Amino acid sequence: MSLTGPIILIDDDLDDQFVIKSMLEDLALPNPLRLFQNGQEGHQYLLTTIETPFLILCDVNMPVMNGLELRKEIDADPYLKNKAIPFVFLSTSANKETVENAYKGTIQGYFKKRERYDDGKENLAMIIKYWKSCLHPNSFK
Repeated sequence: MSLTGPIILIDDDLDDQFVIKSMLEDLALPNPLRLFQNGQEGHQYLLTTIETPFLILCDVNMPVMNGLELRKEIDADPYLKNKAIPFVFLSTSANKETVENAYKGTIQGYFKKRERYDDGKENLAMIIKYWKSCLHPNSFK
């Protein structure tokens, strides 16, 4: 994890991508944003990038490879698992079964997308502040 590394946003909804991107821009973070429309695209990026991502924000329900499948792929790959990139679900899907399934893997949070822009921005600010303050296995590299 690099505090100034890119934030990875994986979400198939282009409107949600736009809104989350706008929220992150409003927060004036130094982190670049990398956008992907499904888990397979995000997975390919993680396998091939030379960047050290700061955080993964991932939707749950997506075509091709959903967020739960992506998390399983990361956990199953020693190279990706060793990167220890914080993985946070950000989704409109917030039912008990989905949340329980998400926490069967190694995730670092599950948040419901907020309906109001300011609430969503505040939520993102809280997530990012936490991870910028938190000690992490890669904090010592």
